[in-house]
Amino acid sequence: MPELPEVEALAAYLRDRAVGRRVERLEVVAFNVMKTFDPPPTAATGLEVTGASRHGKFLDVHLGDELHLVTHLARAGWLHYREAFPGAAPLKPGKGPIALRIRLDDGSGFDLTEAGTRKSLNAYLVTDPRLVPGIARLGPGVLDVDADTFAERIRGRRGQVKGVLTDQEVLCGVGNAYSDEILHLARLSPFALTNKLTDEQMARLYAATRQLLTDAVARSVGQKAAELKGEKRAGLRVHARTGLPCPVCGDTVREVSFADSSLQYCATCQTNGKPLADRRLSKLIR
Repeated sequence: MPELPEVEALAAYLRDRAVGRRVERLEVVAFNVMKTFDPPPTAATGLEVTGASRHGKFLDVHLGDELHLVTHLARAGWLHYREAFPGAAPLKPGKGPIALRIRLDDGSGFDLTEAGTRKSLNAYLVTDPRLVPGIARLGPGVLDVDADTFAERIRGRRGQVKGVLTDQEVLCGVGNAYSDEILHLARLSPFALTNKLTDEQMARLYAATRQLLTDAVARSVGQKAAELKGEKRAGLRVHARTGLPCPVCGDTVREVSFADSSLQYCATCQTNGKPLADRRLSKLIR
């Protein structure tokens, strides 16, 4: 799932490449992706791309003075920028990966795509990004708060730190992959309870969050959209590295599986050498 660094980089790429061009056509290829109907997609025709920004993990393309094309790329969505399209005819709805296409007046444009059969990519054409329900519920940006506010927000939602750190209503921008990386860098168990974190542990968590995300943004911004996924994978130390050695201590990276996701961690670095029980079992080892 694209998270804060990748979405920030996509916004920066669109600012460099698409701003100043006019929309020739907005094509909704997968009807389930567009969650709004007023204004209609035809309202984007002829409008200039005036900017691009990010709200948590939402990408916002500014059209003219009043419209915003907002998208949440979900787990398997992505933005592919095209310098040219193979044909001028509108795409026909089908079973392919393209969900939405923006054609610009210089022949370029971009596709929003989604791989797999589980379709959860969402797009909204709105006059104000705050009309998007997910944006209206967002907490402060995780890189926009000081240490005291960070600690207050984390401790204010009692639960396992992994889940609270990825709760977009608490602090927005962090997802499954970067939360694994942050907790590894902070040397914290993903199952540690937020109300029991010491001040020293909270300070480590705040510092790790800022360091890891700031470094990831610096690596990502300036990359082409097609290169961002590889850049993200190259920077991961524990996430999606089950069975490989931890780059810090050499222990084997372990995994806990859930119904539709998983987390990765290093027992030596994060849980005093104790493996965590699978979340599907009743017993958890902290």
